[in-house]
Amino acid sequence: MTDPDELLRLDGLEVHFPIGGGLLDTLLRQPAAVVRAVDGVDLTLRRGEVLALVGESGSGKTTIGRVIVKLTRPTAGRLTYEGRDVTDVWSGQALRDYRRRAQIIFQDPYETLDPKQTIFDFVAEPLVVNGVKPAARRRETVLAALEAAGLRPPEEYAARYPHELSGGQRQRVVIAGALVMNPAVIVADEPVSMLDVSIRTELLRLMLTLRHERQLTYLFITHDLSLAWVIADRIAVMYLGRIMEIGTAEAVIRSPRNPYTEALVSVSPSPEPPTAGVRAARTILKGETPDAVRIPTGCRFHPRCPKAFDRCRVESPPLFDLGGGHASACWLAEPAVADGGRGLPVVDAPPLDPAPAT
Repeated sequence: MTDPDELLRLDGLEVHFPIGGGLLDTLLRQPAAVVRAVDGVDLTLRRGEVLALVGESGSGKTTIGRVIVKLTRPTAGRLTYEGRDVTDVWSGQALRDYRRRAQIIFQDPYETLDPKQTIFDFVAEPLVVNGVKPAARRRETVLAALEAAGLRPPEEYAARYPHELSGGQRQRVVIAGALVMNPAVIVADEPVSMLDVSIRTELLRLMLTLRHERQLTYLFITHDLSLAWVIADRIAVMYLGRIMEIGTAEAVIRSPRNPYTEALVSVSPSPEPPTAGVRAARTILKGETPDAVRIPTGCRFHPRCPKAFDRCRVESPPLFDLGGGHASACWLAEPAVADGGRGLPVVDAPPLDPAPAT
């Protein structure tokens, strides 16, 4: 039975990119190597929530976002939207209808905007391509989107070109371009990482306000765990193509049950001053993330994990259900192990303020 709160679902998602396979490989009869960018991910987006997808560069976060907005084809798995399988929707009216409901905000507004287009033309382009509004009504729709994104008066901004705007204003234009289709879900791919700190707060506040005003659902992609804690309802932590831990922001930050999450939490900045005489332990991971072409056997995190044991090197752990929507892909979180006293202890994480940014 479908959960009525479920908006979008990924089941067994895999995205593999072949590399090599050139003439020399053909002559030598060598199979092309494969980058396993996403390697078996199950994920659900609920209506009206902010789900933060957190991880290091190369973990597969952006690839998942691109699959959701139909910019990257999955190798395997299924994408379901409002209970309908849309995995194979890649052309025609069905694709246009889906893209009305799922939009993306890219990381770099300087790359996203065409310097030869006016702001009006950029924001109006999705309407033109998808034939959503009659030409006579496009102007009012574009101006409404610009105003919703905080560009006021919208008529003044509509006539400008990207070089006439600041970085923060450009990202507001990109947000307006996503809003103009009146979507239900927005993939926000590191939307504030290239902006000054003072501008980030304004943009985050805007996005959270739009969430409530327009009943938006966000997949918020970020490498910053402390930022995810501030804005997200739930957090999913990725490593090398798989989800290592997922749960409410409160559970993941204050009671991490995966050594990778535990390490990220230990080095995340806290807005509160440290308690006198108490120094929070930090876990500094050694080594680099393994190559996605040659993923280690067993748990893919074990070469860098300070708590790895023999089983970790040969068996890949599933996501163990810890209750309350919290799950961890770690053998130390396995119920039989945890019950035997070998499970991960609850970490006394440095407190991070869950209140919205101001």
